[in-house]
Amino acid sequence: MKICKTIADMRAASRAARHSEKRLGFVPTMGALHEGHLSLVRAAKAKCDVVAVSIFVNPLQFGPGEDLAKYPRTFEPDRELLEKEDVDTLFAPTPEEMYPARAVTYVTVEGLGEKLCGRSRPGHFRGVTTVVAKLFHIVEPDMAFFGQKDAAQATIVRRMVRDLNLPVEIVVCPIVREPDGLATSSRNAYLNPQDRKSALALNRALSEVKSRFDQGERNASSLIATGKQMLTREIGVHPDYLEIVDPATLDPVREVTSSALVAVAAFVGKTRLIDNILLNP
Repeated sequence: MKICKTIADMRAASRAARHSEKRLGFVPTMGALHEGHLSLVRAAKAKCDVVAVSIFVNPLQFGPGEDLAKYPRTFEPDRELLEKEDVDTLFAPTPEEMYPARAVTYVTVEGLGEKLCGRSRPGHFRGVTTVVAKLFHIVEPDMAFFGQKDAAQATIVRRMVRDLNLPVEIVVCPIVREPDGLATSSRNAYLNPQDRKSALALNRALSEVKSRFDQGERNASSLIATGKQMLTREIGVHPDYLEIVDPATLDPVREVTSSALVAVAAFVGKTRLIDNILLNP
């Protein structure tokens, strides 16, 4: 596996793949890799000839008082995992490499970046779309792989790609869960044993919403109330939001008459976790 620390080295590796007419798949990550990330790598390998993965803890997507400083950085274990998966190239730049001094240019997806996590974390999605646009420009992949757990992020990246005519296909892969149902996340490492148990409330809330939906309930307000009731039963869980939205626009829906995204975010202790499911009539 080739490790690229600079933009120039990453571009050279991508150029070599293109000159060989190989299909390049790309998995952007912030490291602290888990089975969810590895599922994206395997999907990329199944669809592409060459796979590149980035590890970059992006400062632009963290707000004041968030966990940028303590976000897990586990480069050596991550490198070993990626080598075992036969990844071809690892791009691991520094913030100074990615962001020139006094940089003032950002990529903003108006009307989408302020919804769901964007409402709770102002500027978060601007940071995401800016770094993803830069990574796409540097790596120039044919396909890029994202997880369904970050559903709003995937929707926003898709819109950015469409609006800017970027020549990359976005592939969204299913959520990977622990055996007890908790969605895999790098932030799960923050959870103490009690918080880890309490965190299951997110998946239970989503499961209860789906159960009510499967029984015929279509009113979004009623379904949301069901989910919130499940969340608030658990001590130590403080809901941020639970919404039912159109997966393409992230706008709230009143009646679930077509595919809808049920998205939840909650603080478990001091750790903010997200999860979601899709409802399909």
